[in-house]
Amino acid sequence: MVVAMMTMTMSFAENENTKAVKGVEAYDMTVNMKKLAVTLGLTYDQMEAVEDIHHQFSQEMMMAATAESDEREALVDQAVKKDVRYMHYVLNDKQYKTYLMLLNATLHNRGLK
Repeated sequence: MVVAMMTMTMSFAENENTKAVKGVEAYDMTVNMKKLAVTLGLTYDQMEAVEDIHHQFSQEMMMAATAESDEREALVDQAVKKDVRYMHYVLNDKQYKTYLMLLNATLHNRGLK
């Protein structure tokens, strides 16, 4: 009986840890910058700026991942708004439209929007 209880407890804890890790992984916005550059048709100067902006966005998303659950949504919204505003400044209209499509799909697929 004791062995069965320990096994069930360890399984439950393992599942909870897996859920927590998967939750944090959803906020990891790491992308292949070369593929993004090709997809958006970035110039060299744009690529540098986009890389810097995306690095900041990724950091803010990871801060949201580790924040209290009641703060998380607001932090994600704030990070996304800042990212979109900065990207709009760097990208032309066609690139920006494509970027928004990719960002929205990513956030939706990860359950963040």
